[in-house]
Amino acid sequence: MSTVAAPRKINPLLAAYLANLAAHPLRTKAITSGVLQFIQEVLATHLAGVPARKVPKDAPFYAHAKIESKAPKMTLYGMLVSAPMSHILVGLTQKMFAGKTDLAAKIGQLLVSNLIVAPIQITVYLSSTAVINGARTVDDVRKTVKAGFMNALRMTWMTLPLTIVIAQRYLAPELWVPFINLVQFITGTYFNTQLKKIRMAMDAKAKKDQEEKRE
Repeated sequence: MSTVAAPRKINPLLAAYLANLAAHPLRTKAITSGVLQFIQEVLATHLAGVPARKVPKDAPFYAHAKIESKAPKMTLYGMLVSAPMSHILVGLTQKMFAGKTDLAAKIGQLLVSNLIVAPIQITVYLSSTAVINGARTVDDVRKTVKAGFMNALRMTWMTLPLTIVIAQRYLAPELWVPFINLVQFITGTYFNTQLKKIRMAMDAKAKKDQEEKRE
């Protein structure tokens, strides 16, 4: 008597998400990135200790929750910049190694992802978030990128290969995308928190320098 394994049942919401990801990859990635960037911005604002604005007691709830204009801006960044950029860069990388499954191809894909794709994504991310967090000159953006680039790149080099190995070894294929999104959400929140701290330190230094000049 032969037995047939029952098909794996997955959460209906996850199934719907994966179906949309397959049918409309860029749109689904854009919406996902926008939502995650919004949440990241709110969390990073609290974690970085950004001073709360004084708001009237009858102000909308989002004002008390530190949901300011930066959160919608980060949402737009996620939808219009991050998701399309990642979609294109990852797609080009996959095309370069399409049909190649040998060890050399796997190493080559990993090198391209870490040495070309990741630096581009990090530079764009740091530049965009610097502007959103208050940078007004090219020099301010450059300083922010310089301060955060290597830390972000090292974090990516440590987490990305490990994330892929864990996903492939311990998780069902349908859980890979949500798991990778979760890891990127955590690291993104950390990066944004550090950027806000850098921005506040730069503002404090600039304010101190102005006061010294006046004296």
